Amino acid sequence: MTTDLLQEPQLSLGYNTKVDAPLNDNEDNNTLNMLSLFSGCGGMDLGFEGNFKVPTVLINKLKSNDFIEEEIDTNISLLKKNRFKTVFANDILPDAKNAWINYFFKKGDYDCIDKFRSESIVDLVKLHNSGEKVFPERIDIVTGGFPCQDFSIAGKRKGFDSHKNHHGKIKNTNEASEETRGKLYMWMKRVIEIAQPKMFIAENVKGLVNLKDVKDIIQRDFSSINGNGYFVFDPQVLHAANYGVPQSRERVIFIGVKKSALKPEIFKKLQKKVLDAELNPYPEPTHSNNIEDLPPYSKLSDLFALLDEPNITNDLSQKSFSGAKYMGAHCQGQTEVKLNGIGPTIRSEHHGNIEFRRLSAEHGGKNNLELAAGLPERRLTPRECALIQTFPPDYDFVIENKHKRKGSFLVSPSQAYKIIGNAVPPLLAYHIAKRIEKIWDLYF
Repeated sequence: MTTDLLQEPQLSLGYNTKVDAPLNDNEDNNTLNMLSLFSGCGGMDLGFEGNFKVPTVLINKLKSNDFIEEEIDTNISLLKKNRFKTVFANDILPDAKNAWINYFFKKGDYDCIDKFRSESIVDLVKLHNSGEKVFPERIDIVTGGFPCQDFSIAGKRKGFDSHKNHHGKIKNTNEASEETRGKLYMWMKRVIEIAQPKMFIAENVKGLVNLKDVKDIIQRDFSSINGNGYFVFDPQVLHAANYGVPQSRERVIFIGVKKSALKPEIFKKLQKKVLDAELNPYPEPTHSNNIEDLPPYSKLSDLFALLDEPNITNDLSQKSFSGAKYMGAHCQGQTEVKLNGIGPTIRSEHHGNIEFRRLSAEHGGKNNLELAAGLPERRLTPRECALIQTFPPDYDFVIENKHKRKGSFLVSPSQAYKIIGNAVPPLLAYHIAKRIEKIWDLYF
C-alpha cells in the first residue's frame, strides 16, 4: 500500500511556509560560498548544498554510505549537508524562480528571496560594469549550466550561431553577436573574472562534444580567464545513471581552478599528462550495468512504488499530467517508460514529448499488471519526472497561487515540466559536490 510523500502545500505570500528545521547559517571557515548562474529550479544548488531527501534505493551504501545523514523511513533518506552555501542565484524564467524560492524558503533559508536575480546574465554583467553592486564578495565557487538548447541533438544545433538572444527570444537579425544564447558561456566567463572564485563548474549537454570543435573552444576560452589564470581540466561526460540517477542523461562537465589559489605542489602535479587519482575532481561511478562490483542502474519501478496514482493523491505535482494524446510510434515522446530500467532523458520541451507512464494495450502497452487493474493510459506526471531527475520528494513543482482566482498558479503543470527538464539532477550534482569537497583542502 502506497502513501503520499508530500503533504498539502500551505502557501502564504505566494510561497510555501511549512518550514523544516532551519539551515545552519553560521558563517565559519568551513563554509564555501557558491555563486550559481543559470540556476533554473536549483538542481545544481540542491546538490552542492546537500541536506535534501532522496529515495534510499538510489544510494550505493557500499561506496556512499557516508552520504546519508539519516534514514527517515524504509524508503527515504536525508543526505548530509555539504560545505557549500548558495549566496547568489540567477535565472530568467519566473517559474524557475518561484519554485526555487518556494523550496529554499521552506528549508529555512529565509534570505533566499534576496539571493535570486531574474535578469539575464548579460544584463547582470552590464549592471556590474555600470557600477551597481550585483555580485557578492568572497565567492569560492561559481557553477552554471549555461543554455544547452543550441548544442543539443534534440534541438536545432545552432551552437554559437544561435537564433535566440540572451532573453531566449528570437533575434531580429542574423548577424553574429556575443549576446546570443549560444554564446552565454562567455558571459559566465566574465562573471568568473569578476568574482574570482577558486573553482568553477560549467555543465552542458553531451551533444556539445560532437559539435565541430566547440568543446575545445570553450575549454580554451575558460582557460584564458585572467590572462590564462585558470587551469581547466579536460571536460568529462558523466552519465547520470552511473551515480544512481534512474535516467538516461549524459552531460559534459567543465571544471576549472584558479592557478594562484592552488598550493604550489598541487599546481605542479596538475601539469602532468596523467593526473594522480587523488587529485581527480570528477566523481567515480557508483552504479553500472557493466562493472561487476557495482550495483546496476536504479529502476523506475522502485521510484514509482512510492507514489499514489493522480486520482487519489493530494500532491499537486502528482495530480496533474500532460493531456497530449498518443500520436503514433514515429513521433517523439510516444514510448512507454520501462519500469525495470532507467527512464528516458527528461526534456524541457514537453509539448507531446513527455513520455507515457503507461500506454494502453491498443497502443502497445507492456505493463500488463497495471492494465489488468484498469489503470488508464497517461503520460508521466511532473512528480514522476522530478523523481527521475532525483529532486527531493518534498520539492513542490506545481504551486497554486492562493491569493488569486481559483486555478491560478505560481508554477503551472506545463511550466513544471519545463523547469524540471532543464535542471541538473540534484543527486548527480551531489556526487560532484562530495568529490570537490573531498579535494578542496588538498588543492587550496
